[in-house]
Amino acid sequence: MVKIRQADIEDMKRISDIYDRARSFMRSSGNPNQWPETYPNEEIIKKDIHDGTCFVCLEGQTVVAVFSFIIGPEPTYDRIRDGAWRYNEPYGTIHRLAAAATARGAAQACFSFCAGRHPYLRVDTHRDNLPMRRAVEKFGFIPCGIVAVRGGERIAYDYKAE
Repeated sequence: MVKIRQADIEDMKRISDIYDRARSFMRSSGNPNQWPETYPNEEIIKKDIHDGTCFVCLEGQTVVAVFSFIIGPEPTYDRIRDGAWRYNEPYGTIHRLAAAATARGAAQACFSFCAGRHPYLRVDTHRDNLPMRRAVEKFGFIPCGIVAVRGGERIAYDYKAE
């Protein structure tokens, strides 16, 4: 059973290791462009921790996944093409989700956690990130269009808890 808690600075090494592994996995699985070698960097991770938006998934006492959850506007979501957001209301955004190779069910636990804190969620991912696309669609996220981010374009999804 995966448990989730807010990350703290003592988690930095493990979070960095998980992101390193995720970048390597992305490159080896046909998604070499989503996260460059330095993203997310230590500065971004520390800011997320400081802002209280970085969360870790635990199996026992071991951190097996990490994500950021931010309630409030995401500037890159102001413009969407080839579609539209289904709802024009406040939302929470999930960013930088990554899991250790041994983690099972971490993405679904992350989405459930976030949906329990805000009824309307948005997320984006690279078109080549097939594992993430499958995970968000399995949970019930709906593709809404394309958003531009630094480094390219992303498929934008939203989810509304009923």
